[in-house]
Amino acid sequence: MTSRWLIIADDLTGAADCAIAFAKHGLEPVVAWEKHREAGGVPVLSVDAGTRSLPPEQAAKRQVQVLAAHYSHGLRLYKKIDSTLRGHPAAELAALLAFEPARVDGRARIAIVAPAFPATGRVTINGSIVVQGTPLEQTGLWARDHTYASANMVEILSSAGLSAEVLPLGTTAQGAKAVEAFLDRARKRGMAAVVCDAMTEADLAAVAAGSLCMGDEVIWVGSAGLASALVTAATGPAQPVQSPTLMTRRKNVLVVVGTLAEASRLQAKTLVESGLVRHVMISPDALFGGSSTPAWQQGCVQLAGHLSAEEDVLLELELAPNPDLSRGALLAQRLAEFIEGAGSFGGLVATGGDTVYALLSKLGVHSIRLLDEVEPGVPLGITAGAVSIPVVTKAGAFGNAQSLQRSLERLHR
Repeated sequence: MTSRWLIIADDLTGAADCAIAFAKHGLEPVVAWEKHREAGGVPVLSVDAGTRSLPPEQAAKRQVQVLAAHYSHGLRLYKKIDSTLRGHPAAELAALLAFEPARVDGRARIAIVAPAFPATGRVTINGSIVVQGTPLEQTGLWARDHTYASANMVEILSSAGLSAEVLPLGTTAQGAKAVEAFLDRARKRGMAAVVCDAMTEADLAAVAAGSLCMGDEVIWVGSAGLASALVTAATGPAQPVQSPTLMTRRKNVLVVVGTLAEASRLQAKTLVESGLVRHVMISPDALFGGSSTPAWQQGCVQLAGHLSAEEDVLLELELAPNPDLSRGALLAQRLAEFIEGAGSFGGLVATGGDTVYALLSKLGVHSIRLLDEVEPGVPLGITAGAVSIPVVTKAGAFGNAQSLQRSLERLHR
C-alpha cells in the first residue's frame, strides 16, 4: 500500500491505540502532538488534536487546523473517535467534511462511521453503542462522562446537521460487495454519513473491504477496531512484530494511573497484589495544593526514594468523593509536575489521555514511534524529543485485570 494515512484524534491514548494497527503490517506509525509536529515522510501520522475537553466550536476548529496542516492529494483520512463517545465527534466530523481541499469534484466526502471495537467489548447495534452487552447509556462510563443525549450515532450526527443512515448487520453479513453497493447508494442519495453496525471482527472486515476502494471519496470514522480492519484489507494479514530490546540502561518502570476509570483501578489493584511494584498514592487535594504542601512533599520523597533505588513504582491518583471532571486537564498537569520533581525512570506505563499528554510533554517529548501492541488497544513505542524511553499508553477504560501487569512485564521482557 503506497497511500499515506492521516489519523486525527481528540486525545493522546486514542491517537496511539488507533495507529498501532499499522505497525503490525510493516507501516511505521508516528503519534505527534506538540504543534502537530510531523516526522517527515512517515506512512502513518496520528495526531492528537487535544480537543476532547474543548467546547464543540473550538474542538471543530482545531481538528480542521490539523487536517489543513497535513493534507495532500491522495491522503487517506481517518477520524478517530472515542468508542464510548466522549468529546465532540459530531461537531468535529462536520467540520472535517466541510474542509474544501478534501472535497471530490466539489462534493463533500461521505463518512463511514464504525465505532465498534469488538476486541474490547464495544459493538454497534442499530446505530447504538453497546459495551460488554450493556447499552452505553446504562454503563458507568456514560454516567461519569458523556456529551450527548443518547448513544445512537444517527441521532448524534443529526445534532450536527449531518444526514445519516444505518448499514445493518444483515448487509455486512453478505460481505464486502454488499457493503460497497450500500455505500454507493447512500452517496448517490446525498447522505453525509453511514453508520455501520458491527458485532464482530468479520463485520468490520466487510465494512473495510467494501469501503476501501472509495479512497478519496470517504473519511473513515471509528476507533482502533476499524483502523485494524482497514489496514488488513489493504495489506493482508498482520505479521509478527520484531521489537528491539527496550530496557537497555535504567531498569525501573514507572506505572502511572491518573484516570477515574474502574478498569484501570482494578488493574492497579491487581498490580499491587502481584508484589511487582512499590505503591505510591497521591490525592487530588495534594496536587492542587502545590509543592509547598506537606502531602506533596511527603509523596515526592517517597516516589523519589523508590526511583533512585531503581524500583518499579505504581503511582496512583486517589479517587476523590466527588471528582470535578472539568479540572481533569489541570489535575493531569499537576501530576506531571509532581513526577518531574521525583527523579528519572527507564520506562513508562501510563493510563488516561490527559495524564499521558501532560507527563510526556513535561518530559520534553513531542511524539512516539509505535512498535508493538501489548494487547488490543494498548500500544508500545519509543518516545522522541528530550528523552527516549519505552512507553506503553492505555485508555483508562481499556483492558482486563492483568493489563497493567502485562504492560510492565512487556517492558522488562
